[in-house]
Amino acid sequence: MAAPAPDCPHCPRLVDLRREVAGRYPDYHAAPVPAFGATDARLLIVGLAPGMHGANATGRPFTGDYAGELLYRTLHDFGFADRPQSRHRNDGLTLLDCRITNAVKCLPPGNKPTGGEVNACNPFLAAELRAPTLLLALGGVAHRAVVRALALRQKDWPFGHAAEHRLPDDRVLLDSYHCSRYNTQTRRLTEPMFRAVFARARAILES
Repeated sequence: MAAPAPDCPHCPRLVDLRREVAGRYPDYHAAPVPAFGATDARLLIVGLAPGMHGANATGRPFTGDYAGELLYRTLHDFGFADRPQSRHRNDGLTLLDCRITNAVKCLPPGNKPTGGEVNACNPFLAAELRAPTLLLALGGVAHRAVVRALALRQKDWPFGHAAEHRLPDDRVLLDSYHCSRYNTQTRRLTEPMFRAVFARARAILES
């Protein structure tokens, strides 16, 4: 249950969109996007869902769009990646003690999955949460998906940028606003704010 099949049938709306995109862009991945990074990594980053011309095209989380440019540059600066750019699945990039996944594995229309689609993907996320000791949720949807996958009550674990939650099993859940173009252009999330979260992640892993 760690990853959906390439032809996963669980969400009819997302299946229809996958087929439509595959017809328009035959070179695109246009399938559930698997996690990237070693399965025994201590840090797991959870995003929202693949972007149309990003992960949905390249088949690697946060690769091919603006959000990925900021994320991978930050990962490199804090020692979680061996280079600052992720160009495509076969570019040789290696994550270091880090793994990246999404709450929803398929491209949703308008980058907005429904609650049912998030829930349908939740068992896959739950399987991914077993190994890492530090979880980093990018955005409220990803945060709530993590809380659900851990079978915790949402009201006890509120989302907030730079919030730090000590989980019942003594692991840590960190939060950040999503590194989307919209959030950075509106200054809801600045690069120093984003870097501060990763500085804290590094400090936790080294403590």
